[in-house]
Amino acid sequence: MTKTNKLSWIREALTTLEENGLRTNIRTLNSAQGAWLTVDGRKVLNFCSNNYLGLANHPALVQAAHDALDKYGIGPAAVRTIAGTMDLHLKLERRVAEFKGVEAAITFQSGFNANLATIPALVDNKDIIYSDELNHASIIDGCRLSRATICRYTHRDPDDLRRRIDDNCAENYRRALIVTDGVFSMDGDVAPLDELFAVADEHGYLLMVDDAHGEGVLGNNGRGIVDHFGLHGKVDIEVGTFSKAFGVVGGVVAGRQEIVDWLRQRGRPFLFSSAMTAPDVAACIAAIDLLEESGELVERLWENTELFKRELKIIGLDTGVSTTPITPILLGEAPLAQQFSQALYEEGVFATAIGFPTVPRGKARIRVMISAAHEKDDLEFGLTAIERVARKLGVI
Repeated sequence: MTKTNKLSWIREALTTLEENGLRTNIRTLNSAQGAWLTVDGRKVLNFCSNNYLGLANHPALVQAAHDALDKYGIGPAAVRTIAGTMDLHLKLERRVAEFKGVEAAITFQSGFNANLATIPALVDNKDIIYSDELNHASIIDGCRLSRATICRYTHRDPDDLRRRIDDNCAENYRRALIVTDGVFSMDGDVAPLDELFAVADEHGYLLMVDDAHGEGVLGNNGRGIVDHFGLHGKVDIEVGTFSKAFGVVGGVVAGRQEIVDWLRQRGRPFLFSSAMTAPDVAACIAAIDLLEESGELVERLWENTELFKRELKIIGLDTGVSTTPITPILLGEAPLAQQFSQALYEEGVFATAIGFPTVPRGKARIRVMISAAHEKDDLEFGLTAIERVARKLGVI
């Protein structure tokens, strides 16, 4: 191989993506998050963001971040174990634990990092992981890093999980971990956490749930999937993120004190990557304050979701198995999804196409993310545009 062609494979791969309608077109925002955005210089209705409760630009969070910036500065300049732990970090961890009704919590730089920290700290090459086949990429990567044996069970199927456990019982693994998303980010369906707990409890296995898309959405005032199923004190590890319903950025692991203590000693992103910035931490605390005070935003989110899904069904579009504000419009092939997204943008609606490898081949879609920030008029505007584009492209 010569110096001139060592990157030729990348050029060829990018060309193939382009030809198959799989190359992602990354648009640029020129405004703050909200129901409406300025994207590539054009004002459009926002159907893309994970800003479930509209907190990403909430005045209380912005003010908290400003105040923290004035007091603590910007970057932490250190990892948590050396000189990066501020009193704000400890306050946030206490507040999360209280909000979730668990013994303790530990924060990370992102929800992705929280999974990368947790799974390899709990299991290794002597152990086995039972993972839902549609788990998020961060769970998949965490499982791979652990070097444990990975056994995938059929999506949302506790009976298949039992069969997989029976198949592996003779292998004499030291420990076992069952891990699942709470709300699955592409389809919007919810894990049967109560049934998974029954399996874990029956066998004495650790149970871990990633509640990234359940926080702020499910449970009392958005406390998440564990609260939704009334499983307080029964789920060992609850992973979350501050980058979706909380409107900020960062990750968290909540659960048993011993697990949190262990992650402070062996969670590699905690040990080797700088801490969350003070403005982010302060904004997260402000978000928890708002949720503890009132469930109004969560209620508005669900009202918007029910209206939107009901109207989509009347239009005749397939939203799959979603039971949450995540609303996929299933289109099949990636080129059609990209055409649909571009046509929506021209109609004033920002809703990106999602295809392989984020979802399986042949299951490309537009994924609409409903928010409490949307007004009823916003939803009507979006629905009208979606129907017009669907008819134009022959989808309905």
